[in-house]
Amino acid sequence: MDLLPRRYSRKVTAGHGLYLLIAPRGGKYWRYNYTFEGKRKTLALGVYPDVSAALAKRRHQQARNQLARGVDPMIRKRNLRLQHAA
Repeated sequence: MDLLPRRYSRKVTAGHGLYLLIAPRGGKYWRYNYTFEGKRKTLALGVYPDVSAALAKRRHQQARNQLARGVDPMIRKRNLRLQHAA
């Protein structure tokens, strides 16, 4: 798999909405595209290589499980962040 930066941002897909976004300056970001209540959303899962492919896949599966229970993973992530800040 070619992970080198190019002139434009590009996505290297990993399946079921999970992908690695490769920015022109070389940044690599794990993302998950999903639909909740008819709206398309993108959940940030971490920065590669700090977040490995295995960890990104675990986070992706957790988010998919939340969606299956009717919970928006982005709202859940935001609420957890606010709890830690308080």
